[in-house]
Amino acid sequence: MKISLPQDSRLMSEHFIYGVATASFQIEGSAASRLPCIWDTFCATPGKIRDGSNGDSACEHIDRWQQDVELIAALGVDAYRLSVSWGRVLHRDGSINTQGAQFYIDLLDELKRRNIKAFVTLYHWDLPQHIEDKGGWLNRETPYLFRDYADKISRLFGDRVYSYATLNEPFCSSYLGYETGIHAPGLAKKAYGRQAAHHLLLAHGLAMQVLQNNSPHSLNGIVLNFTPCYPQSTDDADITAAKLADDYFNQWYIKPILDGAYPALLETLDSQDRPVILDGDMDIIARPLDFLGVNFYTRAVYRHCPQQGFEQVPPAAPKTDIGWEIYPQAFSELLIKLNDTYELPPIYITENGAAMADKCVDGRVDDPDRLAYYQSHLHAVHTAVEQGVNVKGYFAWSLMDNFEWAEGYLKRFGIVYVDYPSQTRTIKASGQAYRDLICSRSASSHHNNK
Repeated sequence: MKISLPQDSRLMSEHFIYGVATASFQIEGSAASRLPCIWDTFCATPGKIRDGSNGDSACEHIDRWQQDVELIAALGVDAYRLSVSWGRVLHRDGSINTQGAQFYIDLLDELKRRNIKAFVTLYHWDLPQHIEDKGGWLNRETPYLFRDYADKISRLFGDRVYSYATLNEPFCSSYLGYETGIHAPGLAKKAYGRQAAHHLLLAHGLAMQVLQNNSPHSLNGIVLNFTPCYPQSTDDADITAAKLADDYFNQWYIKPILDGAYPALLETLDSQDRPVILDGDMDIIARPLDFLGVNFYTRAVYRHCPQQGFEQVPPAAPKTDIGWEIYPQAFSELLIKLNDTYELPPIYITENGAAMADKCVDGRVDDPDRLAYYQSHLHAVHTAVEQGVNVKGYFAWSLMDNFEWAEGYLKRFGIVYVDYPSQTRTIKASGQAYRDLICSRSASSHHNNK
C-alpha cells in the first residue's frame, strides 16, 4: 500500500516541506537532568495517567538522539519539528543550564549538517513546576518569564533554527489544564481556563517581539489546534450550539491573534469567568505572524443543551484507537473556512496523524488503517490548496510512539514503532509509505524541471 497524490498537486512540489514532529516531555526522558515540570507532578498524582506511567525515561531520546536523527534522515523528510524543555535549558533563577542547552545545540547542528530544517516549538506544555507554584499560567508574571526564556534561547540557538513556534496548542494548556483538569496542572474552573488562555496568548505576543528581533530570518509564529464543530442536525438550536462551541474551543485562540479581539462570546460569560485584560494586551497578542501552524485530528458534533448552550455528541465510526472520529472532509472544510474568515499568513500543517493499536510481528508493523488515514488527510490538504489555501508544509504526528499525556504509553501515534523495554525503533508501513511519497516528489519535480 502506498500514499499517492495527483502528480500536479502543489503537495508534490519540491518546495512543499514534509516533516515529522515530536515534543520534549513525550520523548526525551532523562528527567533527572532538568527541573521538574507540571507533568512530572501530574504523573505522580494517583489516577491522573491511565497506565500510571510517567515521562522519566519515555523514548530515551536524550541518550539516543543521534540514532533518532539517523531515523529522521532515513524517512527522507525536509524538516523536523521538536520542542525545547524550558526546565532543561534554564535554571530556577533564569540562568542558562549549559548542559541542557548544549544538547539542543548539538541536535540542531546535526540537523543542519543533514540539511533538515529545524522547526522549534518553545512551549509544548511542560511548564517548570517552580513557575506553577507561583500560579503558573494564572499569574500575569508567567508571560514575562516566557518572554525572557524565548529571548535567551533564540539568542543561544542563533541561525540554527528555520522556524520558531511560541506555543503548541494553547487550547490544551488552558482548557484541558486549567478548566477541565484532564491535563497538568489538573485545575478545573471555568475562570481559570479563560484567564490561562489570555496569559498564554499574551506570552505568545511578548515572545514574538523578541523572536522577530533576535531571529529575523526564521519563520516565527504559533501552533493552534482546531477541532471543527458540526451541528448534529439542521435544527437552528443545534446550529447555534455548534457555533458557540466553535467560538469557545477554536476561535477563542485564533481571533485575538489575527483580529486583535476575542469572539463576542466573551460578553456572554459571567463576570467572574471573564479574563482580566489590560490596556494594550490585544495589541501585543495580535503581532503579525510569519506563519500559522495548524494541528488537526478530528471533528466534533454538537447539539443544543440548555445549561452550557452546547453538548458534544459521542463520535461516530470509523474511529482511531483513541476514540476520535475519522472524518477527513472536516480538514479541507476547516482550512477553507479559516481562509475565508481571516487574513491568514502562510499555513503549515504542524500535526496530523492517528493512534492505532499497532503490533510489531517479526520486526514488521503493518498499520493499514493509519496509512489510509494519511492518504485521506493528505488528499484533504490537497483539496484545500486547490481552493486557494496557502499551505506550505505538512508534519506527520508523530515521528515515533511516545508518552501520550493522560493516556500514558497506551496509545501509539508514531510512524515509527517503539518497543519500550528494549527501546528498539521500527519504521511502520505508514512510515515507509510516507517516506516513499516524499522521495517520489523530488524525482517527479526534477523530471518536470528538465
